Amino acid sequence: MASLNKVMLIGRLGRDPELRYTQAGQPIVNMRMATDESYTNQQGERVDKAEWHSVVVFGRQAEPCANYLRKGSLVYVEGSLQTRKWQGQDGNDRYSTEVKAQRVQFLDSRNTQQQGGYDAPRQQQAQPQQQSQQWGGQQQQPQQQQQQPAEDLGPAFPSEASGMDDVPF
Repeated sequence: MASLNKVMLIGRLGRDPELRYTQAGQPIVNMRMATDESYTNQQGERVDKAEWHSVVVFGRQAEPCANYLRKGSLVYVEGSLQTRKWQGQDGNDRYSTEVKAQRVQFLDSRNTQQQGGYDAPRQQQAQPQQQSQQWGGQQQQPQQQQQQPAEDLGPAFPSEASGMDDVPF
Protein backbone atom coordinates (compact mmCIF):
# COMPACT_ATOMS: atom_id res chain seq x y z
CA MET A 1 0.00 0.00 0.00
CA ALA A 2 1.40 3.39 -0.99
CA SER A 3 1.34 6.36 1.35
CA LEU A 4 1.69 10.11 1.00
CA ASN A 5 2.94 12.68 3.51
CA LYS A 6 2.64 16.09 1.85
CA VAL A 7 1.88 19.51 3.35
CA MET A 8 1.36 22.80 1.49
CA LEU A 9 0.75 25.98 3.48
CA ILE A 10 0.44 29.69 2.75
CA GLY A 11 0.50 31.90 5.80
CA ARG A 12 2.22 34.61 7.80
CA LEU A 13 5.06 34.19 10.25
CA GLY A 14 4.12 34.87 13.87
CA ARG A 15 7.68 35.79 14.87
CA ASP A 16 11.13 36.14 13.33
CA PRO A 17 12.70 32.81 12.25
CA GLU A 18 15.21 31.28 14.69
CA LEU A 19 18.50 30.11 13.17
CA ARG A 20 20.63 27.40 14.79
CA TYR A 21 23.45 25.16 13.63
CA THR A 22 24.19 21.47 14.11
CA GLN A 23 27.59 20.35 15.42
CA ALA A 24 28.52 19.68 11.80
CA GLY A 25 27.65 23.29 10.91
CA GLN A 26 24.39 22.58 9.06
CA PRO A 27 21.92 25.50 9.43
CA ILE A 28 18.43 24.83 10.78
CA VAL A 29 15.64 27.40 11.00
CA ASN A 30 12.51 27.10 13.14
CA MET A 31 9.50 29.21 12.17
CA ARG A 32 5.96 29.60 13.49
CA MET A 33 3.35 30.40 10.87
CA ALA A 34 -0.39 30.90 10.94
CA THR A 35 -2.95 29.94 8.37
CA ASP A 36 -6.53 31.09 8.63
CA GLU A 37 -9.98 30.22 7.43
CA SER A 38 -13.35 31.79 7.94
CA TYR A 39 -16.86 30.45 7.68
CA THR A 40 -20.41 31.41 8.57
CA ASN A 41 -21.92 29.49 11.48
CA GLN A 42 -25.56 28.42 11.83
CA GLN A 43 -26.44 31.79 13.41
CA GLY A 44 -25.14 33.60 10.31
CA GLU A 45 -22.10 35.00 12.12
CA ARG A 46 -18.68 35.04 10.51
CA VAL A 47 -16.18 32.90 12.42
CA ASP A 48 -12.42 33.31 11.91
CA LYS A 49 -10.15 30.44 12.87
CA ALA A 50 -6.34 30.49 12.96
CA GLU A 51 -4.15 27.41 12.93
CA TRP A 52 -0.52 27.71 14.07
CA HIS A 53 2.17 25.52 12.51
CA SER A 54 5.76 24.80 13.52
CA VAL A 55 8.02 24.69 10.46
CA VAL A 56 11.62 23.44 10.32
CA VAL A 57 13.91 24.27 7.41
CA PHE A 58 17.23 22.41 6.96
CA GLY A 59 20.27 23.06 4.83
CA ARG A 60 20.78 25.67 2.14
CA GLN A 61 17.27 27.14 2.40
CA ALA A 62 17.62 27.83 6.14
CA GLU A 63 19.93 30.85 6.09
CA PRO A 64 17.96 32.82 3.45
CA CYS A 65 14.83 32.24 5.55
CA ALA A 66 16.60 33.58 8.63
CA ASN A 67 18.12 36.51 6.74
CA TYR A 68 15.13 37.74 4.76
CA LEU A 69 11.93 36.65 6.52
CA ARG A 70 10.45 38.54 9.47
CA LYS A 71 7.42 38.39 11.70
CA GLY A 72 4.44 39.02 9.40
CA SER A 73 6.15 37.76 6.21
CA LEU A 74 3.89 35.87 3.82
CA VAL A 75 5.36 32.50 2.83
CA TYR A 76 4.50 29.32 0.95
CA VAL A 77 5.85 26.16 2.59
CA GLU A 78 5.83 22.71 1.04
CA GLY A 79 7.01 19.70 2.97
CA SER A 80 5.98 16.75 5.11
CA LEU A 81 4.75 16.20 8.66
CA GLN A 82 7.23 14.86 11.16
CA THR A 83 6.69 14.04 14.84
CA ARG A 84 9.52 14.40 17.33
CA LYS A 85 9.74 12.87 20.78
CA TRP A 86 11.79 14.20 23.69
CA GLN A 87 11.76 14.09 27.47
CA GLY A 88 10.57 17.12 29.38
CA GLN A 89 12.21 18.44 32.53
CA ASP A 90 9.72 16.38 34.53
CA GLY A 91 10.97 13.19 32.83
CA ASN A 92 7.76 12.63 30.87
CA ASP A 93 7.80 12.04 27.12
CA ARG A 94 6.74 15.00 25.00
CA TYR A 95 5.79 15.04 21.34
CA SER A 96 5.53 17.76 18.73
CA THR A 97 4.46 17.56 15.12
CA GLU A 98 6.22 19.90 12.73
CA VAL A 99 6.31 20.60 9.03
CA LYS A 100 9.71 19.58 7.65
CA ALA A 101 10.02 22.04 4.79
CA GLN A 102 11.41 20.90 1.46
CA ARG A 103 10.51 24.15 -0.31
CA VAL A 104 10.00 27.67 1.04
CA GLN A 105 8.87 30.48 -1.24
CA PHE A 106 8.81 34.12 -0.12
CA LEU A 107 5.52 35.70 -1.27
CA ASP A 108 5.93 39.29 -0.10
CA SER A 109 6.99 41.66 -2.85
CA ARG A 110 10.06 43.83 -2.30
CA ASN A 111 7.88 46.92 -2.36
CA THR A 112 5.70 45.78 0.54
CA GLN A 113 8.50 44.38 2.74
CA GLN A 114 9.20 46.72 5.63
CA GLN A 115 11.82 46.94 8.39
CA GLY A 116 14.74 45.81 6.27
CA GLY A 117 12.94 43.20 4.20
CA TYR A 118 14.88 41.52 1.41
CA ASP A 119 17.45 44.29 0.99
CA ALA A 120 19.04 44.24 4.46
CA PRO A 121 19.74 40.80 5.92
CA ARG A 122 19.94 40.86 9.70
CA GLN A 123 23.00 39.76 11.62
CA GLN A 124 22.83 36.29 13.10
CA GLN A 125 23.72 35.64 16.72
CA ALA A 126 23.31 31.87 16.72
CA GLN A 127 26.48 29.78 17.00
CA PRO A 128 27.02 26.02 16.81
CA GLN A 129 26.16 24.31 20.08
CA GLN A 130 27.86 21.45 21.92
CA GLN A 131 24.80 19.23 22.44
CA SER A 132 22.69 17.76 19.69
CA GLN A 133 20.09 15.07 19.31
CA GLN A 134 19.20 12.74 16.48
CA TRP A 135 16.08 13.74 14.55
CA GLY A 136 14.94 12.01 11.40
CA GLY A 137 18.49 11.26 10.26
CA GLN A 138 19.54 14.87 10.89
CA GLN A 139 21.50 16.26 13.81
CA GLN A 140 19.63 19.00 15.64
CA GLN A 141 20.05 20.86 18.88
CA PRO A 142 17.56 20.14 21.61
CA GLN A 143 14.96 22.83 21.94
CA GLN A 144 16.28 25.61 24.12
CA GLN A 145 12.95 27.21 24.93
CA GLN A 146 9.42 25.99 24.78
CA GLN A 147 6.79 28.36 23.43
CA GLN A 148 5.17 30.34 26.19
CA PRO A 149 1.40 30.90 26.02
CA ALA A 150 1.75 34.66 26.54
CA GLU A 151 4.26 35.00 23.70
CA ASP A 152 3.41 37.58 21.05
CA LEU A 153 3.07 35.63 17.81
CA GLY A 154 1.58 38.52 15.85
CA PRO A 155 -1.94 38.75 14.52
CA ALA A 156 -3.98 35.61 15.12
CA PHE A 157 -5.24 35.69 11.56
CA PRO A 158 -2.80 36.19 8.69
CA SER A 159 -5.43 38.23 6.88
CA GLU A 160 -5.23 40.80 9.70
CA ALA A 161 -1.59 41.50 8.82
CA SER A 162 -0.83 44.28 6.39
CA GLY A 163 -0.85 43.53 2.69
CA MET A 164 -3.35 40.67 2.81
CA ASP A 165 -6.01 42.32 0.66
CA ASP A 166 -4.89 40.46 -2.46
CA VAL A 167 -4.49 36.98 -0.90
CA PRO A 168 -7.31 34.58 -1.86
CA PHE A 169 -7.94 33.15 1.63
